[in-house]
Amino acid sequence: MTEVPLPRTRYATVAILLHWVIAAGIVFQILLAWRMEDLKTPLGFALVQLHKSVGITILLLSLVRLGWRLANPPPPEPEGLKSWEGRLSKLVHLAFYVIMIGMPLTGWLMVSASRIEIPTLLFGTIPWPHVPGIAHLPESAKSVWRMIGDRGHGLLAFGAYLLLALHVGGALKHQLFDAATPILDRMAPGAKAGKWFDLRLVLIGLGGLAVMAAAELFQPKLPASAPRSAGIVDDDDDADALLAQSKPKAESAAPILVPVAEAPAAPAVAKTWTVGKGSALGFSTSWGGEPISGRFEKFTADIVFGPDALKDSKVSVAIDLASVVTGDAQRDQSLPSADWFDAATHPTATFTATRFEKTGEGRFIAHGKLSLRGVTQPLDLPFKLRIEGDKAHMSGVTTLDRTVFGVGQGEWKATDQIPAKVKVSAQVTATAK
Repeated sequence: MTEVPLPRTRYATVAILLHWVIAAGIVFQILLAWRMEDLKTPLGFALVQLHKSVGITILLLSLVRLGWRLANPPPPEPEGLKSWEGRLSKLVHLAFYVIMIGMPLTGWLMVSASRIEIPTLLFGTIPWPHVPGIAHLPESAKSVWRMIGDRGHGLLAFGAYLLLALHVGGALKHQLFDAATPILDRMAPGAKAGKWFDLRLVLIGLGGLAVMAAAELFQPKLPASAPRSAGIVDDDDDADALLAQSKPKAESAAPILVPVAEAPAAPAVAKTWTVGKGSALGFSTSWGGEPISGRFEKFTADIVFGPDALKDSKVSVAIDLASVVTGDAQRDQSLPSADWFDAATHPTATFTATRFEKTGEGRFIAHGKLSLRGVTQPLDLPFKLRIEGDKAHMSGVTTLDRTVFGVGQGEWKATDQIPAKVKVSAQVTATAK
């Protein structure tokens, strides 16, 4: 006689592994979301990026699990299971797939429709695109999609709490109080229904606690800061001292080069200078108490300057705002947006100066004007200068109020996390024509 194989009573190994990995990810995500209270802080920003990475991972694993389930039907429900319990079990499983796939999708939609276009790098490494066709919509249309994603995400999160309670409660009910219908053994092979201290049940409990502890204690890597370019000055006291010596008037001007005391007296002629390698324009501030520095990789300068011909001297600097680099790709992509530099509307910031003042040997102040985001304001830049032959080396530092220029809109207008004062540093190496 042909022996009839017994029906399977547990899930396949692949399904079991996917079940527990996704379950751990969902618990981790829920607890991680509870930590995301102030998203304006560096930690809040980093937690959001981690939350996105884990969410996309759950989405991909859930799609794999769904495909596996369709190709490999699950084992039949245990005999003795009441009909209403069987129907509820099927409903819960179906709802879980909606949650596991729907929550990452709605989160992805929220990110793609965000006012600030922040790229998604899975675990800080793998680029993940926005939902096609969403990121470049007009703000009015994006706000609708953002609302859909936000509300959908919130409703599904509430549903996840309910489903977890039903799923865990049902499994414990059959494991602890209904030995005739073993359920846990289907996903934890070898578990003995009716045993309160079954080894597998204990291991599952310990694993859950470990995931909860990880979600609460794990500290993601905070956004990086771009390395300062060599030679950029960062001396507030020196800048303040130079400003105190000056007698600012209504007009303004900009920084640039002049000879040191040891150099031979320069003719009273303003020379034209060409900016060379080693020149840099940087800035520094803080975010939630953490220092942040950055630089603009593209800028041009037209310089006519003579240390003994200050009345004939003039400077014009044009800065490509889209070239900002701070050491964090996600932050760098958001800075040119409308909430910050608004580079799409105002791609260039300019600093012009036609009035210079000598404050000491090799020390000057450029009284100039800065135009940024369509706003023009006076700006004084103290700087030090050394001229050796036809080479000039200038370094200067000043501060400006970002809020005056509208840098930081919406929730970023506040100065509790990012202060209003931003330090700007310049280093110029130039050659006389």
